[in-house]
Amino acid sequence: MSPDSLALAEAALLTPYALDRTSLDRVFGQMLTHQVDYADLYFQYSRAEGWSLEEGVVKSGSFHIEQGVGVRAVSGEKTAFAYSDDIQMPSLEQAAMVTRAIGRAGQDGRHQVLRISPEAPQLYLPHDPLKSLDDPEKVALLERLEHFARAVDPRVTQVMASLAGEYEVVLIARSDGHLSADIRPLVRVSLQVIAEQGGVREQGTAGGGGRFGYEYFTDALLQDYARKAVEQALTNLDAKPAPAGTMTVVLGAGWPGILLHEAIGHGLEGDFNRKGTSAFAGRIGERVAAPGVTVLDDGTLPRRRGSLNRDDEGNPSRCTTLIEDGILKGYLQDTLNARLMGMPLTGNGRRESFAHIPLPRMTNTYMLNGHRDPQEIIASVEHGLYAANFGGGQVDITSGKFVFSAAEAWVIEHGKLAYPVKGATLIGNGPDVLTRVSMMGNDMALDPGVGVCGKEGQSVPVGVGQPTLRIDALTVGGTV
Repeated sequence: MSPDSLALAEAALLTPYALDRTSLDRVFGQMLTHQVDYADLYFQYSRAEGWSLEEGVVKSGSFHIEQGVGVRAVSGEKTAFAYSDDIQMPSLEQAAMVTRAIGRAGQDGRHQVLRISPEAPQLYLPHDPLKSLDDPEKVALLERLEHFARAVDPRVTQVMASLAGEYEVVLIARSDGHLSADIRPLVRVSLQVIAEQGGVREQGTAGGGGRFGYEYFTDALLQDYARKAVEQALTNLDAKPAPAGTMTVVLGAGWPGILLHEAIGHGLEGDFNRKGTSAFAGRIGERVAAPGVTVLDDGTLPRRRGSLNRDDEGNPSRCTTLIEDGILKGYLQDTLNARLMGMPLTGNGRRESFAHIPLPRMTNTYMLNGHRDPQEIIASVEHGLYAANFGGGQVDITSGKFVFSAAEAWVIEHGKLAYPVKGATLIGNGPDVLTRVSMMGNDMALDPGVGVCGKEGQSVPVGVGQPTLRIDALTVGGTV
C-alpha cells in the first residue's frame, strides 16, 4: 500500500463526511463495549461504466456510482453485519450499535489505536481507467473491434462487442489497529461473433482484461481477439455431434483451467472445510492428485484480473500452495475461518461490495507446468477428446461432482485432431479427476482476463490457468 493510496482513500471516503482516524477509533470504542473477537469497517467507493455495440451501433451505455460502509463484528462463529450507503458518523454509530449486540458482556472496551498497515506490493497503479480514454475513443475502440472481426471472414454475420471499466477505492479499518487502503482499476473487452454457412449459425467468443487502463487494448490485441472469436465460430460450423462415453480427454492450456477453479478450487476454500462439507475436508497431508500436480492460488500476479494488493480484510495478498506434487497442503482462508481452524491467513478474504460480508475466495488459481510438449500429449491419445475451450459449468462442493460444456472441442484419432465436435460435456468428480492426470504440458498459460466467480450470491473477478493436460478415463456426454 503506497502512501498515495491511503491518502486518496481517506480523501475520497473520510474527509468529505467529516470523518478521520479519531472518528473510526470512536466507532470501535462503541462496538467493543461488548466482547467480540474481531471487528472491521469497510469503506468503498466505486465508479463503473459499460459500453456495448451491436450491428455497428452503440446499443447501450451505462454509468454507475456506488459508495458505502460495511460494519462487521465477529464473536466465535457468529458474525453481526450492518451496512449503509450513507458514510457519516450517525450512520456508523447506528451500524455499530447493531453489530455489538452479538458480543458477550464483559469486554472493557479497550482497543488499539489505528495505525497504517505495513507496506504491501503494488501490483497495479492507482489510476482511474475510466479516464484513460475519452468517450468518443471508447466508441471508436468498439467500432474497430467490429471491423476487425468482420474482416476475418465474410461468413461473419453479426458482431457484439462490449467494453467495461471500474475504478474502486477501498479503506479498511480493523479493531486490531490496522488501517489500509487499495485503489483498484479493472477493465475488460468482450467479443461475440456469429457466423453463418448453409443456414447453420454458430458463435465464437473472445476477450480479455485486467487491472490497468483502456490503453492496454491495442489494435494488435483487438485483432487477436477478433481472429480467435471468428476461428471458434467457423470451427463450430464444421463440427459434428460429439461422441459420448468414457474416454481420454486432453484439456487445452489457459481458460480450460476454469474446470480446475470450479471442480477443485472451491472445495479448497476454508469455510467449506471448516464445516466439513467439502470433499477435501480433513485431508491435508493426503494425496489428492497425481504425482507432479501442483496447484497455486496467487493474488500477487501484477495487473491480473484476480490480483489484489490487499484482500477485503486488509491483509496482503499471497501466493498459497494448495496442492504440491499431488499432496494437499492447505486451504484458502479469510480471518474468521483461519482463526477457527487454527490455520494461517492466506489473504483470501473477499467481498463483492461494502454490502456483503467477506468470504474465503480464490484469486488467480492455476496449475504449474509439467515437462511434456503439448503435441506429444495429443499424439499419445489413440482415441479421445481435445477440449480447447470451455463454456459454462457447475459443481457440487460436497460431492465434488461437476459438469462442464466445451465451447470448442475436437475428436482425437490415432494421435491427431481428426474433426471438430459440438455438444460435448465433461462429467466427473473434482478430487477424482486430479488423480487421473497422466501428462502435463510445458505450456502453462493464464486466461486472458475474463473470469467472474460466484459464491453465496457474491461475484468477484478471478483468474485461472493451467498447461495442456491429459486426463484418463473421463466421462464425456455427447449427442451420439
